[in-house]
Amino acid sequence: MTRKRRQFSDKFKAKVAVEAIKGMKTLAELSTDYKIHPNQISTWKKQLLTNASELFSSGKKRQSKSEDEIAAPLYEEIGRLKMDIKWLEKKL
Repeated sequence: MTRKRRQFSDKFKAKVAVEAIKGMKTLAELSTDYKIHPNQISTWKKQLLTNASELFSSGKKRQSKSEDEIAAPLYEEIGRLKMDIKWLEKKL
């Protein structure tokens, strides 16, 4: 029998982490209330504290690279490697 892993929304994780940070309830109490292992709550709390500064950054969002920007250097490398192979084949 296999067990499915439970998936939690980001909103839910944030809610639980904020409650843990408030300290109104212990991790054991939160664990019982939400039926989540205390270690998981600690992990979410640590993630929130670590990444909280990004929420208040000067409005600059991290721009993800487009697919073309990621692929271009890879295609260049493939082209160079193909040329090397052709050169080596001629030398042999």
